Amino acid sequence: MESEKIVINKERCKACEICICFCPEHLLELSGEINGKGYHPVMISDQSKCTGCGICALVCPDLVMTVYKTC
Repeated sequence: MESEKIVINKERCKACEICICFCPEHLLELSGEINGKGYHPVMISDQSKCTGCGICALVCPDLVMTVYKTC
């Protein structure tokens, strides 16, 4: 069984929402917290439903997403 995980560097996120638009599972959303830059960073709503496709990491202009996929 595979396990996927997305790690988001919340301090680098500028809340551009590009990753939210491209997530095929619709698991990304803006969080209620505010980072050091004054933005509401993106968060994943349910890690267990993530397929680990990596699209979020590919489209992020600030490289805040890291996708780990283990077998």
